[in-house]
Amino acid sequence: MAKRESQLKNVASAGDSEAIRHLKQAIAAGKPWHLALLEAIGLWTCTEESHNGHSYCYLLDGEAFDWLLLAERLCQEIADVVPEEEMLDLLFYGRLPGELSDDEFRALIGSGKYHAHLNYLYGVTVERFVRLAIEEEIHKECHGYVFSGRDGGFWDSYQRLYGASQETLLQRFREERGYPLLDGLNLDQLEEFTYWLFKYRLKNCDKEKVASDTRKGVERLRRHSPGRSLTVISENPSHVIDHGT
Repeated sequence: MAKRESQLKNVASAGDSEAIRHLKQAIAAGKPWHLALLEAIGLWTCTEESHNGHSYCYLLDGEAFDWLLLAERLCQEIADVVPEEEMLDLLFYGRLPGELSDDEFRALIGSGKYHAHLNYLYGVTVERFVRLAIEEEIHKECHGYVFSGRDGGFWDSYQRLYGASQETLLQRFREERGYPLLDGLNLDQLEEFTYWLFKYRLKNCDKEKVASDTRKGVERLRRHSPGRSLTVISENPSHVIDHGT
């Protein structure tokens, strides 16, 4: 797979201390906190770290950047100077205070991180809502055929969306990543599985169906989180991520 440079490294560096210092100094100098935060994200270099007893993995699978997780980490440094309601809006709903265009957002965090953010947006956030949208379709269909005797196995959302059962896909994922076949997945691995499913769908499903299903996920996400800062440059995610065979 061809991976875009995300400007993140797998070890912490002095640059991350500089990012935190810049964040605090910029706010003290009067810059709006959310702009200072995005600038600090642009300066950040490490992909994962442990802080205050919590583990943070900002770059999933080497290519999908969870900028809101990094924002959560950085907000700990400025919690005493940021309006609580604005911070909660960001961390729980993905909403930044004020207007900010996609181009401005990209300029503040950097082009590499922006593209990696799109990978995460499509591959994790939207993908979850794609499955939810398909599950809702199945529920409506089954409700309409309440006396038909259809069982849920054939109408499984994984089968419809990815062309295989959840059990089969999970086994393939575990084998590919070298995870034990019988153990459960932790939260980080569940995110990794969701991203793996996204790439599996791009590679194995009809392009028109991929675009249609992704559009359903985007629409479902917008209904779930009205006003969310959601950047979607295309309803065909194959334009976002490069993947090879």
